[in-house]
Amino acid sequence: MAKHRIVVLMGSTSDVPFAHRIEDFLEGAKLPVSCEYRVSSAHRYPEKLLMDLKSYEKSNENIVYITVAGLSDALSPVVAGFTKYPVIACPPDVDKYGLPKIFSSVMTPSGIAVSYVPKPENAALAAVKILALSNSSLARKIEQYLRRAKRAVEEMDAELRSKEALELEKEHPEAE
Repeated sequence: MAKHRIVVLMGSTSDVPFAHRIEDFLEGAKLPVSCEYRVSSAHRYPEKLLMDLKSYEKSNENIVYITVAGLSDALSPVVAGFTKYPVIACPPDVDKYGLPKIFSSVMTPSGIAVSYVPKPENAALAAVKILALSNSSLARKIEQYLRRAKRAVEEMDAELRSKEALELEKEHPEAE
């Protein structure tokens, strides 16, 4: 079975704290996918980016790229135009630039597919779900994660209902 991993390509080291939320989520959600972090620039050093991508293309792995690049985000579409693997754009500056930021990440020519997921935790989950399509063990881990999320909702609801019942008793003691 082919190895699976997420390759996080960042525009600069200033993106590291934002990008590490991907791995933090995977660890917290107990999703066993390794992350590899690289700094690449479609603007400043495109040759290095293409060399790195060529090495990944030769590997016998299932890879999902998560690109973390600010400003004009040329990184995401360049990666998508070069690779056979899925690319998820997860820009660190969407809060700062808002709606126009989306266009710099996903307005690509026909045949250059970039998915846009602005929260690193959700980008991590989307990447794992893609990888799980070819890995039944990973698919089971996703199912376990979803069951834990459902259980947490049920527990929060039960706690809230219990508190509401106590409040009702305090407000209307004659109902006893």
